[in-house]
Amino acid sequence: MHIVVINRWPRFQEGPRWDFSMGRFEELIDHERHQVSYVVDAVGATGVLADPERIADLVEVEDLNDFEALCGAVQKITDRVGPVDRLIAVSEATIGIAAEVRAALGIAGPRPEDVALYRNKLRMKEAVAKAGIRTPRFASCGSAESAVDFARATGFPLILKPVSGAGSRGVHRVEDEATLTTLLDQIDTGDYELEEYIDGPIYHVDGFVGEDSQIPFMAVSRYINDCLSFEAAGQPLGSVVVQASPLRSRVEEFARRCVSALNMASMPFHLELFVTAEGDLVFLEIAGRIGGAEVPYLTDKLFGVNLFELWLDALCEGGATVPPQTGDPSGGWLIIPKPAGLPAEVVSVTSMRDHFTTVWRELVPTPGEVMEPGGSYDAVHSGRFILTGDESAVEEDIREIIARFRIETAPVPQ
Repeated sequence: MHIVVINRWPRFQEGPRWDFSMGRFEELIDHERHQVSYVVDAVGATGVLADPERIADLVEVEDLNDFEALCGAVQKITDRVGPVDRLIAVSEATIGIAAEVRAALGIAGPRPEDVALYRNKLRMKEAVAKAGIRTPRFASCGSAESAVDFARATGFPLILKPVSGAGSRGVHRVEDEATLTTLLDQIDTGDYELEEYIDGPIYHVDGFVGEDSQIPFMAVSRYINDCLSFEAAGQPLGSVVVQASPLRSRVEEFARRCVSALNMASMPFHLELFVTAEGDLVFLEIAGRIGGAEVPYLTDKLFGVNLFELWLDALCEGGATVPPQTGDPSGGWLIIPKPAGLPAEVVSVTSMRDHFTTVWRELVPTPGEVMEPGGSYDAVHSGRFILTGDESAVEEDIREIIARFRIETAPVPQ
Protein backbone atom coordinates (compact mmCIF):
# COMPACT_ATOMS: atom_id res chain seq x y z
CA MET A 1 0.00 0.00 0.00
CA HIS A 2 0.95 3.62 -0.42
CA ILE A 3 0.40 5.29 2.98
CA VAL A 4 0.56 9.04 3.52
CA VAL A 5 0.96 10.23 7.13
CA ILE A 6 0.01 13.76 8.15
CA ASN A 7 2.25 14.70 11.08
CA ARG A 8 2.30 17.88 13.17
CA TRP A 9 4.08 16.45 16.22
CA PRO A 10 7.75 16.70 17.19
CA ARG A 11 9.68 13.91 18.87
CA PHE A 12 11.97 14.19 21.88
CA GLN A 13 14.85 11.72 21.78
CA GLU A 14 16.95 13.03 24.65
CA GLY A 15 16.27 14.37 28.13
CA PRO A 16 13.28 13.80 30.39
CA ARG A 17 10.46 14.56 27.94
CA TRP A 18 8.31 11.64 26.86
CA ASP A 19 5.84 13.51 24.63
CA PHE A 20 4.87 11.79 21.36
CA SER A 21 7.10 8.81 22.17
CA MET A 22 4.23 6.38 21.56
CA GLY A 23 3.54 7.47 17.97
CA ARG A 24 6.73 6.11 16.44
CA PHE A 25 5.71 5.96 12.78
CA GLU A 26 9.11 4.62 11.72
CA GLU A 27 8.60 1.58 13.98
CA LEU A 28 4.84 1.11 13.90
CA ILE A 29 4.40 1.27 10.11
CA ASP A 30 6.39 -1.21 8.02
CA HIS A 31 8.34 1.09 5.69
CA GLU A 32 9.71 -1.87 3.74
CA ARG A 33 6.38 -3.57 3.09
CA HIS A 34 4.58 -0.31 2.31
CA GLN A 35 5.43 2.89 0.50
CA VAL A 36 5.21 5.54 3.22
CA SER A 37 5.08 9.27 2.51
CA TYR A 38 4.64 12.22 4.85
CA VAL A 39 3.02 15.65 4.81
CA VAL A 40 4.34 17.79 7.65
CA ASP A 41 4.66 21.31 8.94
CA ALA A 42 7.95 22.64 10.31
CA VAL A 43 7.39 21.11 13.76
CA GLY A 44 6.08 17.84 12.37
CA ALA A 45 9.18 17.48 10.19
CA THR A 46 11.24 17.03 13.37
CA GLY A 47 9.03 14.06 14.29
CA VAL A 48 9.74 12.07 11.12
CA LEU A 49 12.61 9.83 12.19
CA ALA A 50 12.47 7.11 9.55
CA ASP A 51 15.56 6.55 7.42
CA PRO A 52 15.17 8.96 4.46
CA GLU A 53 15.90 6.07 2.08
CA ARG A 54 12.78 4.30 3.41
CA ILE A 55 10.51 7.32 2.86
CA ALA A 56 8.71 7.40 -0.49
CA ASP A 57 8.17 11.17 -0.38
CA LEU A 58 7.91 14.06 2.06
CA VAL A 59 6.26 17.43 1.52
CA GLU A 60 6.36 20.27 4.04
CA VAL A 61 3.60 22.88 4.17
CA GLU A 62 3.28 25.95 6.31
CA ASP A 63 -0.12 25.09 7.80
CA LEU A 64 -1.59 21.58 7.89
CA ASN A 65 -5.05 23.07 8.46
CA ASP A 66 -4.91 24.95 5.16
CA PHE A 67 -7.09 22.76 2.95
CA GLU A 68 -5.64 23.94 -0.35
CA ALA A 69 -2.07 23.47 0.88
CA LEU A 70 -2.72 20.01 2.33
CA CYS A 71 -4.72 18.84 -0.65
CA GLY A 72 -2.01 20.13 -2.97
CA ALA A 73 0.69 18.34 -0.99
CA VAL A 74 -1.14 15.01 -1.13
CA GLN A 75 -1.77 15.47 -4.85
CA LYS A 76 1.93 16.23 -5.39
CA ILE A 77 2.86 12.99 -3.59
CA THR A 78 0.30 11.10 -5.68
CA ASP A 79 1.78 12.45 -8.89
CA ARG A 80 5.32 11.47 -7.85
CA VAL A 81 4.73 8.17 -6.05
CA GLY A 82 1.34 6.87 -7.14
CA PRO A 83 -2.24 6.56 -5.84
CA VAL A 84 -2.71 6.89 -2.09
CA ASP A 85 -4.35 3.94 -0.32
CA ARG A 86 -4.38 5.37 3.21
CA LEU A 87 -4.26 8.97 4.40
CA ILE A 88 -3.49 8.83 8.12
CA ALA A 89 -4.06 11.61 10.66
CA VAL A 90 -3.81 10.82 14.37
CA SER A 91 -4.03 14.35 15.79
CA GLU A 92 -7.37 15.85 16.79
CA ALA A 93 -6.33 18.97 14.85
CA THR A 94 -5.98 17.14 11.53
CA ILE A 95 -8.62 14.39 11.63
CA GLY A 96 -11.31 16.63 10.15
CA ILE A 97 -9.26 18.16 7.35
CA ALA A 98 -7.82 14.74 6.44
CA ALA A 99 -11.39 13.55 5.86
CA GLU A 100 -11.99 16.53 3.56
CA VAL A 101 -8.87 15.72 1.53
CA ARG A 102 -9.91 12.07 1.20
CA ALA A 103 -13.26 13.17 -0.17
CA ALA A 104 -11.69 15.67 -2.57
CA LEU A 105 -9.08 13.26 -3.94
CA GLY A 106 -11.10 10.04 -3.81
CA ILE A 107 -8.95 8.33 -1.20
CA ALA A 108 -10.50 5.48 0.76
CA GLY A 109 -11.31 6.09 4.41
CA PRO A 110 -13.57 8.21 6.65
CA ARG A 111 -15.33 11.16 5.01
CA PRO A 112 -16.34 14.43 6.71
CA GLU A 113 -19.82 13.08 7.43
CA ASP A 114 -18.24 10.06 9.16
CA VAL A 115 -15.85 11.94 11.43
CA ALA A 116 -18.55 14.50 12.24
CA LEU A 117 -20.16 11.93 14.54
CA TYR A 118 -17.16 12.05 16.86
CA ARG A 119 -16.04 15.61 16.08
CA ASN A 120 -19.29 17.59 16.10
CA LYS A 121 -20.68 17.76 19.64
CA LEU A 122 -24.24 18.32 18.44
CA ARG A 123 -24.17 15.37 16.03
CA MET A 124 -22.68 12.98 18.57
CA LYS A 125 -25.22 13.86 21.28
CA GLU A 126 -28.08 13.54 18.83
CA ALA A 127 -26.88 10.04 17.92
CA VAL A 128 -26.36 8.78 21.47
CA ALA A 129 -29.63 10.35 22.65
CA LYS A 130 -31.46 8.54 19.84
CA ALA A 131 -29.98 5.30 21.23
CA GLY A 132 -31.59 6.02 24.60
CA ILE A 133 -28.41 7.26 26.32
CA ARG A 134 -28.83 10.20 28.66
CA THR A 135 -27.13 13.43 27.60
CA PRO A 136 -27.32 16.96 29.00
CA ARG A 137 -30.09 19.01 27.42
CA PHE A 138 -28.44 20.80 24.51
CA ALA A 139 -29.09 23.10 21.58
CA SER A 140 -27.23 24.81 18.80
CA CYS A 141 -26.76 28.51 19.44
CA GLY A 142 -27.98 29.12 15.90
CA SER A 143 -28.87 32.69 16.74
CA ALA A 144 -28.51 34.76 19.87
CA GLU A 145 -32.28 34.77 20.27
CA SER A 146 -32.63 30.98 20.16
CA ALA A 147 -29.70 30.60 22.57
CA VAL A 148 -31.32 32.91 25.11
CA ASP A 149 -34.64 31.09 24.74
CA PHE A 150 -32.90 27.76 25.46
CA ALA A 151 -31.13 29.26 28.48
CA ARG A 152 -34.35 30.59 29.95
CA ALA A 153 -36.04 27.23 29.52
CA THR A 154 -33.11 25.23 30.90
CA GLY A 155 -31.84 27.51 33.66
CA PHE A 156 -28.37 28.55 34.76
CA PRO A 157 -25.55 27.72 35.02
CA LEU A 158 -25.05 26.57 31.44
CA ILE A 159 -22.05 25.46 29.41
CA LEU A 160 -21.27 27.34 26.19
CA LYS A 161 -18.78 25.49 23.99
CA PRO A 162 -17.54 25.25 20.38
CA VAL A 163 -19.31 22.56 18.40
CA SER A 164 -16.03 21.11 17.10
CA GLY A 165 -13.58 22.20 19.78
CA ALA A 166 -10.91 20.09 21.47
CA GLY A 167 -10.12 20.00 25.17
CA SER A 168 -11.83 22.88 26.94
CA ARG A 169 -10.59 25.68 24.71
CA GLY A 170 -13.33 28.23 24.15
CA VAL A 171 -15.62 26.64 26.76
CA HIS A 172 -17.43 28.87 29.24
CA ARG A 173 -19.51 28.17 32.31
CA VAL A 174 -22.23 30.81 32.08
CA GLU A 175 -23.88 31.90 35.32
CA ASP A 176 -26.56 34.32 34.14
CA GLU A 177 -28.33 35.77 31.11
CA ALA A 178 -26.33 39.00 31.08
CA THR A 179 -23.07 37.07 30.81
CA LEU A 180 -24.53 34.84 28.11
CA THR A 181 -25.65 37.83 26.05
CA THR A 182 -22.19 39.37 26.30
CA LEU A 183 -20.49 36.15 25.20
CA LEU A 184 -22.89 35.63 22.30
CA ASP A 185 -21.88 39.04 20.95
CA GLN A 186 -18.23 37.89 20.90
CA ILE A 187 -18.58 34.60 19.02
CA ASP A 188 -19.89 33.15 15.78
CA THR A 189 -23.04 31.60 17.24
CA GLY A 190 -23.25 29.07 14.40
CA ASP A 191 -20.07 27.43 15.70
CA TYR A 192 -21.28 27.06 19.29
CA GLU A 193 -23.75 25.06 21.36
CA LEU A 194 -25.28 25.36 24.81
CA GLU A 195 -25.54 22.49 27.28
CA GLU A 196 -27.31 21.92 30.53
CA TYR A 197 -24.87 22.01 33.44
CA ILE A 198 -24.50 18.57 35.04
CA ASP A 199 -23.14 18.42 38.58
CA GLY A 200 -20.94 15.45 39.40
CA PRO A 201 -17.44 14.03 38.92
CA ILE A 202 -16.27 13.45 35.36
CA TYR A 203 -14.92 10.07 34.29
CA HIS A 204 -13.10 9.23 31.07
CA VAL A 205 -12.80 5.95 29.21
CA ASP A 206 -9.88 5.34 26.87
CA GLY A 207 -9.83 2.32 24.63
CA PHE A 208 -9.89 0.79 21.19
CA VAL A 209 -12.90 -0.20 19.08
CA GLY A 210 -12.54 -3.22 16.79
CA GLU A 211 -14.00 -3.73 13.33
CA ASP A 212 -17.40 -4.77 14.70
CA SER A 213 -17.80 -1.93 17.23
CA GLN A 214 -16.74 -4.27 20.04
CA ILE A 215 -14.19 -2.97 22.55
CA PRO A 216 -11.28 -5.37 23.11
CA PHE A 217 -9.57 -2.91 25.45
CA MET A 218 -10.63 0.01 27.60
CA ALA A 219 -9.53 1.70 30.82
CA VAL A 220 -11.86 3.73 33.02
CA SER A 221 -10.46 6.77 34.87
CA ARG A 222 -11.78 9.50 37.15
CA TYR A 223 -10.66 13.11 36.76
CA ILE A 224 -9.30 15.06 39.70
CA ASN A 225 -10.56 18.57 39.01
CA ASP A 226 -11.67 19.07 35.39
CA CYS A 227 -10.39 20.23 32.02
CA LEU A 228 -12.36 23.48 32.11
CA SER A 229 -10.76 24.50 35.42
CA PHE A 230 -7.35 23.69 33.94
CA GLU A 231 -7.88 25.73 30.77
CA ALA A 232 -9.85 28.64 32.20
CA ALA A 233 -8.68 28.98 35.80
CA GLY A 234 -5.19 27.50 35.80
CA GLN A 235 -6.09 24.73 38.25
CA PRO A 236 -4.17 21.41 38.38
CA LEU A 237 -5.67 18.55 36.41
CA GLY A 238 -5.26 14.89 37.28
CA SER A 239 -6.77 11.50 36.65
CA VAL A 240 -6.79 8.09 38.36
CA VAL A 241 -7.42 4.71 36.71
CA VAL A 242 -10.41 3.04 38.37
CA GLN A 243 -9.99 -0.52 39.62
CA ALA A 244 -12.69 -3.22 39.59
CA SER A 245 -16.02 -2.13 41.09
CA PRO A 246 -19.73 -2.21 40.21
CA LEU A 247 -19.47 1.41 39.05
CA ARG A 248 -16.60 0.58 36.72
CA SER A 249 -18.64 -2.22 35.19
CA ARG A 250 -21.53 0.16 34.61
CA VAL A 251 -19.22 2.72 32.99
CA GLU A 252 -17.74 0.04 30.72
CA GLU A 253 -21.21 -1.00 29.55
CA PHE A 254 -22.07 2.69 29.03
CA ALA A 255 -18.99 3.02 26.80
CA ARG A 256 -20.05 0.00 24.74
CA ARG A 257 -23.47 1.56 24.15
CA CYS A 258 -21.92 4.89 23.12
CA VAL A 259 -19.48 3.52 20.54
CA SER A 260 -22.21 1.27 19.14
CA ALA A 261 -24.60 4.21 18.81
CA LEU A 262 -21.96 6.09 16.83
CA ASN A 263 -20.95 3.05 14.70
CA MET A 264 -17.32 3.57 15.64
CA ALA A 265 -14.94 0.89 14.38
CA SER A 266 -11.20 0.25 14.07
CA MET A 267 -10.17 3.31 16.03
CA PRO A 268 -9.25 4.49 19.51
CA PHE A 269 -11.73 6.52 21.52
CA HIS A 270 -11.72 8.97 24.41
CA LEU A 271 -15.12 9.14 26.11
CA GLU A 272 -16.07 11.55 28.91
CA LEU A 273 -19.14 11.20 31.10
CA PHE A 274 -20.65 12.48 34.33
CA VAL A 275 -21.61 10.40 37.35
CA THR A 276 -24.34 12.28 39.20
CA ALA A 277 -24.95 12.21 42.95
CA GLU A 278 -27.79 9.78 42.25
CA GLY A 279 -25.41 7.46 40.38
CA ASP A 280 -26.75 8.25 36.91
CA LEU A 281 -24.32 8.15 33.99
CA VAL A 282 -24.60 11.10 31.60
CA PHE A 283 -22.79 11.38 28.27
CA LEU A 284 -20.49 14.39 27.94
CA GLU A 285 -18.59 13.82 24.68
CA ILE A 286 -16.47 11.35 22.75
CA ALA A 287 -13.51 11.65 20.40
CA GLY A 288 -12.35 9.16 17.79
CA ARG A 289 -8.70 9.50 18.72
CA ILE A 290 -6.30 8.76 21.57
CA GLY A 291 -6.78 10.67 24.81
CA GLY A 292 -4.47 13.57 25.47
CA ALA A 293 -2.29 14.58 28.41
CA GLU A 294 -0.51 11.52 29.86
CA VAL A 295 -3.20 8.98 28.84
CA PRO A 296 -1.25 7.03 26.18
CA TYR A 297 1.92 6.80 28.27
CA LEU A 298 0.11 5.58 31.39
CA THR A 299 -1.95 3.14 29.31
CA ASP A 300 1.20 1.61 27.88
CA LYS A 301 2.89 1.44 31.28
CA LEU A 302 -0.04 -0.21 33.09
CA PHE A 303 -1.50 -2.46 30.40
CA GLY A 304 1.25 -2.85 27.80
CA VAL A 305 -1.12 -1.32 25.25
CA ASN A 306 0.19 1.25 22.81
CA LEU A 307 -3.02 2.73 21.41
CA PHE A 308 -1.09 4.25 18.50
CA GLU A 309 0.16 0.80 17.54
CA LEU A 310 -3.36 -0.64 17.59
CA TRP A 311 -4.67 2.24 15.49
CA LEU A 312 -1.90 2.05 12.90
CA ASP A 313 -2.16 -1.75 12.70
CA ALA A 314 -5.89 -1.44 12.05
CA LEU A 315 -5.30 1.13 9.30
CA CYS A 316 -2.22 -0.38 7.67
CA GLU A 317 -2.42 -4.11 8.36
CA GLY A 318 -6.18 -4.68 8.40
CA GLY A 319 -6.51 -5.56 12.07
CA ALA A 320 -5.15 -5.01 15.56
CA THR A 321 -4.42 -7.45 18.39
CA VAL A 322 -4.61 -6.35 22.02
CA PRO A 323 -1.96 -7.89 24.29
CA PRO A 324 -3.38 -10.31 26.91
CA GLN A 325 -4.40 -8.54 30.11
CA THR A 326 -3.70 -9.81 33.62
CA GLY A 327 -4.26 -8.27 37.03
CA ASP A 328 -6.06 -5.04 37.82
CA PRO A 329 -3.46 -2.26 37.80
CA SER A 330 -4.01 1.41 38.56
CA GLY A 331 -2.10 4.62 38.21
CA GLY A 332 -2.70 8.25 37.45
CA TRP A 333 -1.29 11.48 36.17
CA LEU A 334 -1.16 15.11 37.22
CA ILE A 335 -0.43 18.33 35.37
CA ILE A 336 0.20 21.52 37.34
CA PRO A 337 -0.17 24.35 34.81
CA LYS A 338 2.23 27.15 34.12
CA PRO A 339 2.22 30.05 36.58
CA ALA A 340 0.78 33.45 35.72
CA GLY A 341 2.92 36.34 34.55
CA LEU A 342 4.79 34.68 31.69
CA PRO A 343 7.32 34.87 30.20
CA ALA A 344 9.27 34.27 33.39
CA GLU A 345 12.49 32.61 34.47
CA VAL A 346 12.31 29.61 36.77
CA VAL A 347 14.11 30.31 40.06
CA SER A 348 13.25 27.10 41.89
CA VAL A 349 10.88 24.17 41.53
CA THR A 350 9.88 21.32 43.81
CA SER A 351 10.77 17.82 42.63
CA MET A 352 8.36 15.17 43.92
CA ARG A 353 10.09 12.06 42.61
CA ASP A 354 12.00 11.38 45.85
CA HIS A 355 9.02 12.04 48.11
CA PHE A 356 6.43 9.70 46.59
CA THR A 357 7.15 6.10 45.69
CA THR A 358 4.18 6.13 43.30
CA VAL A 359 5.83 8.68 40.96
CA TRP A 360 7.05 6.87 37.85
CA ARG A 361 7.82 9.88 35.65
CA GLU A 362 8.31 13.54 36.44
CA LEU A 363 8.81 16.54 34.19
CA VAL A 364 9.52 19.92 35.83
CA PRO A 365 11.28 22.93 34.34
CA THR A 366 14.92 23.55 35.15
CA PRO A 367 16.02 26.59 37.19
CA GLY A 368 17.16 29.21 34.72
CA GLU A 369 14.69 28.03 32.07
CA VAL A 370 12.40 30.70 30.66
CA MET A 371 8.77 29.62 30.58
CA GLU A 372 6.70 31.03 27.73
CA PRO A 373 2.90 31.35 27.65
CA GLY A 374 0.77 28.98 25.59
CA GLY A 375 0.89 25.30 24.86
CA SER A 376 -1.54 22.50 25.52
CA TYR A 377 -1.40 19.52 27.88
CA ASP A 378 1.94 18.43 26.44
CA ALA A 379 3.77 21.70 27.15
CA VAL A 380 6.41 21.90 29.85
CA HIS A 381 4.13 23.08 32.62
CA SER A 382 5.06 23.80 36.22
CA GLY A 383 4.97 20.07 36.86
CA ARG A 384 3.86 16.89 35.11
CA PHE A 385 3.73 13.56 36.90
CA ILE A 386 2.78 9.97 36.03
CA LEU A 387 2.12 7.65 38.96
CA THR A 388 1.53 3.91 39.39
CA GLY A 389 0.13 1.95 42.32
CA ASP A 390 -3.13 1.22 44.09
CA GLU A 391 -6.04 3.47 43.07
CA SER A 392 -6.56 5.01 46.50
CA ALA A 393 -2.82 5.51 47.12
CA VAL A 394 -2.33 7.17 43.74
CA GLU A 395 -5.24 9.55 44.30
CA GLU A 396 -3.98 10.42 47.77
CA ASP A 397 -0.50 11.14 46.42
CA ILE A 398 -1.85 13.27 43.56
CA ARG A 399 -3.74 15.42 46.03
CA GLU A 400 -0.68 15.64 48.29
CA ILE A 401 1.54 16.69 45.38
CA ILE A 402 -0.94 19.44 44.52
CA ALA A 403 -0.75 20.67 48.13
CA ARG A 404 3.05 20.51 48.43
CA PHE A 405 4.28 21.52 44.98
CA ARG A 406 5.94 24.92 44.67
CA ILE A 407 7.49 26.83 41.78
CA GLU A 408 9.18 30.21 42.04
CA THR A 409 9.70 32.41 38.99
CA ALA A 410 11.09 35.87 38.27
CA PRO A 411 9.93 38.28 35.57
CA VAL A 412 11.99 38.36 32.39
CA PRO A 413 13.22 41.88 31.58
CA GLN A 414 11.50 43.13 28.46
